[in-house]
Amino acid sequence: MKIISPKYDYCAKELFRNEVVRNHFLSDILEIPVEEIRSSRLLNTFLWKRYRGQKQGILDVLIELNNNIKINIEIQVKASADWDKRQLFYLAKIFTAEANKGEDYSRLRRCVAISILDFNLSDGPEYHTVYLFRDKNGIPYSDMMEIHTLELRKNLVGQNRMNDWIRLFNAESEEDLDMIKTENAGILEAIREVKVMSLSKRLRAHYEAHMKDVRDRKAREKYVRQEGEKEGFEKGLQKGMNKGIEIFISDNLEEGKSRQQIIEKLVNRFGLSESDAIVLVEKHTEGLKMQGNSSGRFAHSLRKP
Repeated sequence: MKIISPKYDYCAKELFRNEVVRNHFLSDILEIPVEEIRSSRLLNTFLWKRYRGQKQGILDVLIELNNNIKINIEIQVKASADWDKRQLFYLAKIFTAEANKGEDYSRLRRCVAISILDFNLSDGPEYHTVYLFRDKNGIPYSDMMEIHTLELRKNLVGQNRMNDWIRLFNAESEEDLDMIKTENAGILEAIREVKVMSLSKRLRAHYEAHMKDVRDRKAREKYVRQEGEKEGFEKGLQKGMNKGIEIFISDNLEEGKSRQQIIEKLVNRFGLSESDAIVLVEKHTEGLKMQGNSSGRFAHSLRKP
C-alpha cells in the first residue's frame, strides 16, 4: 500500500507532534540519552520581526528542549542553491529572539538547527553532518549554535543511529516501513503514525491535493516552456519571412515592375492584405531613397500606373 511520504512537510510536522517520536529523534541526532530529555514542547513557528519590512521567518518545527535549548527542524525536498544562507538566517533569528534591548546576554539560549534534505548539500559521503563553531585548530569557540544536516539521498553505511530514521523518511510504501527492523521506540511509533495517517481520509485528501498542485505546477511550467520555444520559433519564422519579402520587393523593382504590380504580387503570393502590402512597399522604397539610390530604373519603378 502506498503511504503518505514522511518527507511531505505536513506528514513530518504531524510526526513531530508525537512526543515519543520527537524525543527519540532528538536523542539520536544529538546523541544524548533519551532519559536526559526531561521535556520537549512545540513552539510557535512564526519568527518575530524587529521592524516593518524585515523578512518574516516561518519554520517547519520549532522545539524547546529541557526548557533551555531551542531546536529548529526544517524539511526541504527541492534543492535550494541558498539553503546554507536560509538555515543561518533562521538560526540567527531564533538565537536573537529573546535579546531585548538593554537585557543581559545571559538570556540567550543555545540553538540547534536540523535540516532534513532530500538532495545532496555536500560532496562527501557523510549523510549526517554536524557543524560547530571552532577555530582552525579544532578548539571550540562556543556551543551556543549548532547545525545538523541529514541528507536522505546518500548511501547508508554501518550502523549509524540515524540510518533507520533516513529509511523512514525515504519510505514510499507500507512494505518499505515493514522492512525497517528496529527496536527504537521512536521509529516504531513513527511507523505506526505514518500508517495511521495513510489511512486517514482527511490527510489522504490533503496529501493528494498537495500532489495535484505539484503536478499542475509542473504542467504549467512545461506549457510555459513550450510556448516560449514556440514563440521563439515563430519570431524566427516571421523574421525570415520579412527578409524574404524585402528581397522579393527589391527583385521586382530591379525588373522594372510598377508599385501596383508589386503590391498585387505581395497580396497573392504572401497572403497579405492590400494595406499591409502598401506599407511594406513604401517602407522598402523609403529605405532605398535614404541610401541615395536615385537611378532611372528606381525612379521609373515608382511611377504609378
